[in-house]
Amino acid sequence: MNKGFQNSLEHLLVEMKRMELKLHLQVIKLRQGSDQTGDEQFRGLYISDDEIDKIVGSLPFQTEQSSYQPDNSAVASLAQSLKQLEEDIAEKEKESLRRGLTLRLCELRRLFYLSKFDVDVILACILPELDLKYQKIYAYLQDDVTKKSPTVDLVLHLLCESFEDRTKARQAFSPEAPLIKHHLLLLYDDHTRRKTPLLTRFLQIDERIYSYLLGSDQIDSRLLSFVHIHHPKVKLQDVILPNNTKHRLTQLASRLKETVPICYFKGGYGVGKQNTAEAICHELGVPLLCIDVNQMLSEDIPLGLSVALIFREGRLQNAALYLNDYDILFSNERESKSGYHDVIQELESYPQWVFLAGEKGWQPRGVLDTRPFISVEFPIPPYSARRHLWEIHWPNGNGTPLAADVDLGDLASKFRLSGGQIDDAVAMARSLALWRDPENDQVTNKDLYSACRQQSGYRLNTLAQQIHPQYHWDDIILPKDQTELLLEICSYIKHYHTVYDNWGFGRKLSRGKGLNILFAGPSGTGKTMAAEIMANELGLDLYKIDLSAIVSKYIGETEKNLDRIFQEGQNSNAILFFDEADALFGKRSEVRDSHDRYANIEIAYLLQKMEVYEGMVILATNLRKNMDEAFARRMHFSLEFPIPEEADRYRIWKGIFPREAPLKNSIDLTFMAKQFKITGGNIKNIALSAAFLAAENGGNISMENLIRGTKREYQKMGKLCTEGDFAHYFELVKS
Repeated sequence: MNKGFQNSLEHLLVEMKRMELKLHLQVIKLRQGSDQTGDEQFRGLYISDDEIDKIVGSLPFQTEQSSYQPDNSAVASLAQSLKQLEEDIAEKEKESLRRGLTLRLCELRRLFYLSKFDVDVILACILPELDLKYQKIYAYLQDDVTKKSPTVDLVLHLLCESFEDRTKARQAFSPEAPLIKHHLLLLYDDHTRRKTPLLTRFLQIDERIYSYLLGSDQIDSRLLSFVHIHHPKVKLQDVILPNNTKHRLTQLASRLKETVPICYFKGGYGVGKQNTAEAICHELGVPLLCIDVNQMLSEDIPLGLSVALIFREGRLQNAALYLNDYDILFSNERESKSGYHDVIQELESYPQWVFLAGEKGWQPRGVLDTRPFISVEFPIPPYSARRHLWEIHWPNGNGTPLAADVDLGDLASKFRLSGGQIDDAVAMARSLALWRDPENDQVTNKDLYSACRQQSGYRLNTLAQQIHPQYHWDDIILPKDQTELLLEICSYIKHYHTVYDNWGFGRKLSRGKGLNILFAGPSGTGKTMAAEIMANELGLDLYKIDLSAIVSKYIGETEKNLDRIFQEGQNSNAILFFDEADALFGKRSEVRDSHDRYANIEIAYLLQKMEVYEGMVILATNLRKNMDEAFARRMHFSLEFPIPEEADRYRIWKGIFPREAPLKNSIDLTFMAKQFKITGGNIKNIALSAAFLAAENGGNISMENLIRGTKREYQKMGKLCTEGDFAHYFELVKS
């Protein structure tokens, strides 16, 4: 009774025995048409019959019939043995597959749509990888001691009976044929660097292919830096996703086990794209091969080769594919050299699920029409999910202890972090606590705030200037109404999740969930300082963007700049402070030409981005009266920063000097506040200038230093220094 093969290796060895019989026949046929005789003077330059006979006697796959005598009876006997062996192999294959045994040679044939001829070529090429004695047989058959690998001509004569068969079989070595397209074999010339005929080119089995046939599942060594295999354990029910998204994915995983889709997962870092792909693969019972596209593009391997090896590896592993940072491939800057079209071509025929992950939207227009395409957006988790993620890391009584001042709900509210970012922030906070106090690694609120800010702002640094807040409420001098309004703005952020999440306002509003604020007033009245104070109070990063620098004369460039800033700002959980808003937000003029029309388009685009930005945006302008009223009405808060009155100027003068600054008793700050109707920014400049003048003279800061500093400030402002302003100090101004 035919019991089939015990394992895949036994099947491979029997197939190699079959190939050995073919070699026996080829040697006999060669001798029948040859009258060569050995000559001792040429020993070493050729391989003799005796040497081949000795090799045949020690071959691991030899049969009882090993005669190489050139007679027809030997040929007939070997041919009969070969036919019988082929029939036995076919029966055992059938029985083994019926029992569910995976035979890797058969699997290779199925995965890459190989013909029987293709499989035999692979067997012919694997022989010298297992025993070097076959190199001598190949050299003998090719009548050249240097030709130790089979050539195309040799395998054609070895496997084909007629000239017509050999002519047809040449197609197996074309670039689009499976053996070459999937890099199962390497087809190479000799070392003369000259183009040679196809028949003279050598064949070598790829290292990953023969290791696969021998039972290895190690990833191709050329891919190790950017490809990893995962055997998923996470379940879909445990993935943190919106309920409707999770329900649909669960249905897809159960219904589309036969029809394999391509899924595009859109979302930022750490939102659960790979975790979800692994959970689906857990449902399907297949591993997940993960590819870092960004790292792949930085390697020295040609991109076309990398892509081919990745998809080949996926087939060998019987794995679904996950291509992270896939959107890099179709970016305009890199598409011409990115291998995008190579990937698309491979996707058409890949037999398993494929997950493409990126931050930009993508639709496969004009391609992939033969497969279902599923696009899934992964948003930042809502407040409740973020709080749950924070709590997972600090279960009661376990892990690193938290200080009493830590409020996980406050962290979840202020920092719109993904699950991956929360993981990273937790690890960083623990490291910060350990470095701060190695003996007591208790994590404080300061540790967590610092870790959260570092998770979210690294890209925005390339687009805007980060301001590290130094000021507090005591540092700013404003009228009572303005101060109360700033406090109200901070309260808005602190209670954001209560209103939008707990009280359901978030479901009512599709956009406009952020906070848009207008700061208007002359330069130096405290607009930037107020932004710093709020950032300090809320524990959020503050980024200053000079609008005059990003407005471009080239059509479309301003929108691109704004889009990048808002995208990275959203990812960074940052307060965006747009300074010099007059560059874009001046009163909309009548449309006289195309430039005017385009300027209005830029304003409309900015309004659109502000409406969907779920954070704080502050616009600062020096000329409130020039602001379009329709635009101003779109702001949630509008603050006027006036030039301070005398009493406020006196408070600014009193607070501007540090405690360490040496002041003469004769300084008359009352005079300075009364005489000079200037802003807090001007006062700061004057005080600093006076300090340097005093340091240069080696004395304390005097009234003379202040008057001279004021003179310099007036000159910068383009104001005349009059006796009415400087009074009895006017002589110091003239000198």
